[in-house]
Amino acid sequence: MSRPVIGICAAVEQARWASWDVVVAMAPQTYATAVQAAGGIAAILPPDPAVTADPDLVLDRIDALLLAGGSDIDPTVYGAEPAPETAGQRIERDEFELALLRRAIERDMPALGICRGMQMLNVACGGTIDQHVPDGLGGSIRHREVPGTFSSHEVEIEPGSLAARAIASERAAVKSHHHQGVDRLGEGLSVSGRSADDELIEAIEVPGRAYALGVLWHPEEDVESNVIASLVAAAKQEVNS
Repeated sequence: MSRPVIGICAAVEQARWASWDVVVAMAPQTYATAVQAAGGIAAILPPDPAVTADPDLVLDRIDALLLAGGSDIDPTVYGAEPAPETAGQRIERDEFELALLRRAIERDMPALGICRGMQMLNVACGGTIDQHVPDGLGGSIRHREVPGTFSSHEVEIEPGSLAARAIASERAAVKSHHHQGVDRLGEGLSVSGRSADDELIEAIEVPGRAYALGVLWHPEEDVESNVIASLVAAAKQEVNS
């Protein structure tokens, strides 16, 4: 059986190591490890203007798309002004991921958005982002307790949804770190998961597509999670069908 290639969109960040202080295209190792453990091959995808113009240049070479977490989406891509709390925007990454994701949905290629990636799925479908989840909704209490760490809370999932199949449960403990979320839901999307504590939207999906899912939490940080494995399984099905 072939091992499907999972394209993981890279973050663009300033990074320091040894004597170097440079801009890098990167993804946490946990994403690749989760893909590999599920029987896939991880391929990191840095922003590329040629691919932004023609996403099939990359999509023809991979079997599924994974949009990873990272810095805030530039509000200009969904027609808003930046809030004071919005930071770290990289417009080249946003445009690259939007082009890939929209075309992947058109092709019915398996696609998973994690945290920022879920927000990008909402934007790709014409939705908008709440640029700073109020503390009263758990913005700094349940979803991002300590800088550089992942908080734990529970989510409730719609029965029969893709999210429920991906998690293999209708309620699960998850790991989160975010301060933004869905504002106006994108066209054609359905909400399939919410935080059990504050009802914040935690999972969205595209009905009628084989696999197009976004989750606000970080399954790559949980070795017990089945979410990334479900993406790889969907890609395997396509490869071997």
